[in-house]
Amino acid sequence: MRKIIKPCGLHCIKVNHLGVTLGGQEILKDINLHIHCGSLNAIIGRNGAGKSTLIRAILGDIPHSGNIEFKDSENGRIQKLKIGYVPQSLNIEKQTPVSVYDMIAAYQSNVPVFAVKSHKQRERILEHLQVFEAEYLIDKQVCNLSGGELQRVMLSMAIMDEPNLLILDEPVSGIDQNGMELFYKTIYQLKENYDLAVILISHDLEYVKRYADKVVLLDGTILKQGNVKEVFSSGEFTRVFGKKEEI
Repeated sequence: MRKIIKPCGLHCIKVNHLGVTLGGQEILKDINLHIHCGSLNAIIGRNGAGKSTLIRAILGDIPHSGNIEFKDSENGRIQKLKIGYVPQSLNIEKQTPVSVYDMIAAYQSNVPVFAVKSHKQRERILEHLQVFEAEYLIDKQVCNLSGGELQRVMLSMAIMDEPNLLILDEPVSGIDQNGMELFYKTIYQLKENYDLAVILISHDLEYVKRYADKVVLLDGTILKQGNVKEVFSSGEFTRVFGKKEEI
C-alpha cells in the first residue's frame, strides 16, 4: 500500500483575484480563495453561477486574469501546483474492449499498453485501486463499470501522481444513495490521511453540511465563504437558495 502522509497544514493553494471573461461576457470576477492541505472545500451555488468555469480556470483550460499559486508556508517557496481531477462524467462507448488496467496504464505511460504488460506497473495500479476498495475491478472492462465503480477508478487515477489539489466536479451525479455515502466517507478519509486539499463542486447540501471544512458560495463572484455554519446561516445563502439550512 502507498505510504500514508498525514496532512502537514503547511501547504496552501492561493487563488488571487481570478476573473474569467468569455465572448465579451464576464463570467467570474475577483475570486480569492485560500485553501489548506487536509481540507475539504465545497463550492456551492445556483446553476449558472460559474462553478464549472472556476474549475476550468484552475485547471488552465480557459484563459483567466489573476493567478493561482502553491505555497509551502514553512519557507515561503512557490512550487508548481500538481492537480488531480475527477470530472462529472466520462463518456465510454459500450463494447469498448479496454480494461481498467489498460485505461490507467495508458494514462500513466507513453508506451502502448498492449505492447508491454508490466508486472511492476500492475502492482502500482492495484495499490492505488486498493485505496478506494476497487482492486477487484482491475481486469474489468471500463464500459461495464457502474457509476460508483467508475468513480472509484477515476479517483484512483487522480491521486496516482500525488497531487497537491484534488478537484471533484459533481462526482456523485447518477450514483445511488449507498454509493454517495461510500464516496463521501472515502473522500473524508482521503483528505484526513493524504497531504492534499480537496475542492468539491456539489449540489448535495446535506452532504456538504456533514463533510465540508469550508464552504464557498459562488454567484459570478464569491458571495460568502467560511465554515458550514457561517455560510448556511447567512443572508447570502438565503437569497440564493430561498431558505436557511438547519445546522
